[in-house]
Amino acid sequence: MRWLPRSASRLLAAATAGLMVLAAAGQASAQSLIRDTEIEGIIRGWADPVFVSMGLNPDDVEVLLVNDNELNAFATRGRIMGVNTGLILRTKNPNELLGVMAHEAGHIKNRHTLRDGAQNAAKQPMFMTMALGALALAAGAPDAGMVLLGSSQYFGTIGALQYMQGQEGEADLTGARALEGAGESGAGLVSFFENFRAQEVFSDARRYPYFRSHPLSSQRIESMRRFVQDQPHYDHRDSPERMAQHALVLAKIHAFMDQPNATLRAYPSTDTSLPGRYARAIAWYRDGQTDKALAAVDELIAGDPTNPYFAELKGQIFFEEGRPAEAVVAHREAVRLNPNAPLLRVNLGHALIGVGGADNLNEAVDQLKHATVAERDNTMAWRLLGQAYAAQGKEGEARLATAEYYFAGGDEKQATQFALRARSMLDPSSMEWRRAVDIVLASGATPDDLLDLDRRDAARRPTSLN
Repeated sequence: MRWLPRSASRLLAAATAGLMVLAAAGQASAQSLIRDTEIEGIIRGWADPVFVSMGLNPDDVEVLLVNDNELNAFATRGRIMGVNTGLILRTKNPNELLGVMAHEAGHIKNRHTLRDGAQNAAKQPMFMTMALGALALAAGAPDAGMVLLGSSQYFGTIGALQYMQGQEGEADLTGARALEGAGESGAGLVSFFENFRAQEVFSDARRYPYFRSHPLSSQRIESMRRFVQDQPHYDHRDSPERMAQHALVLAKIHAFMDQPNATLRAYPSTDTSLPGRYARAIAWYRDGQTDKALAAVDELIAGDPTNPYFAELKGQIFFEEGRPAEAVVAHREAVRLNPNAPLLRVNLGHALIGVGGADNLNEAVDQLKHATVAERDNTMAWRLLGQAYAAQGKEGEARLATAEYYFAGGDEKQATQFALRARSMLDPSSMEWRRAVDIVLASGATPDDLLDLDRRDAARRPTSLN
């Protein structure tokens, strides 16, 4: 499982991973954003038609998975929606999760103003990643922890957001209409809130964060119920395939976020379902039982050789066991099965760098360049690309990749410094040189500033004696 950043100009990606890193990261790890290509694909497959029905372009809506067991979700400026893993795990079916997402999208569509700290909440968040970053930290990479800084402040702001009562009703109605337009039932929107009706009488200190920012009332629930019951698709229910996807999402979140022993108790050997077998394979891997984990993954692959995420998990296990050559084989298969997933290419590039050698480094650069084209703000991909270039002796390209890393992470000062260094080493006719200049100019410098810098550099160079 790879928890890495989605392509988005507004988002940051961090190079940290797993529960081991969550503990090591200190305060900033208490709440963090995570990425997983498989889970995202499932959830976006459900939600995107609803966004379209609402009149939103799905590509403009960022759906963030928040690593937090609290029941919460939010929408902020910039069409950013966050959904806690704790909320996902408390949904009984896909329609409930879809109902919550439709409600949050309703806030986005209606451009609702958030009280208390909305301006700070719109700042770019920090991301945790699963698996890859643990290796960076173990190797002592100083930049791995750098991108964690500031996330606690961001999430503290999120906790202060609150909508007005009238906005809640508007978001309910907008969400319910979009669900109906997409052929979905609004029943999940009602049942999810019904499950937590008691929150209405709790004090703020006892309420889930979601119901502090989204005031709940019996009147609101009944108003929603009356509306959705009158809709033609009210009796539409989740298909068996979608229920199976929901079970897999829950199993994967539990397996990566819970202690392995807890996962193995929740998914005992008597559970022969796909989610159960998947969860046990992940739990054994996280518990250091490598042989059992690999055997379990091989069984999963034998049952569905077209699933790229089984191959991805196998590559992850090999890589973290210090077997990068075998990891390359598995990750290359994952990319073959899903060539449009940038994060799978990042995995492969990382493993190729681990093996080393001219051919592998060339392939790593190719894979990582593909990933950065698709996800310009994927700091993990930029960091690894810089490593690959450095190993090839391409110092200018390595410095530019490092500049891109800092630029994606929002550190304009460091980005500018590395871009200036890269500019002095790159061919002025190359695209890379022009990109280095773009980064410098984006920091507020002007072309005249660059000309002045060039003049000063030339003046400092020693003149040759004839």
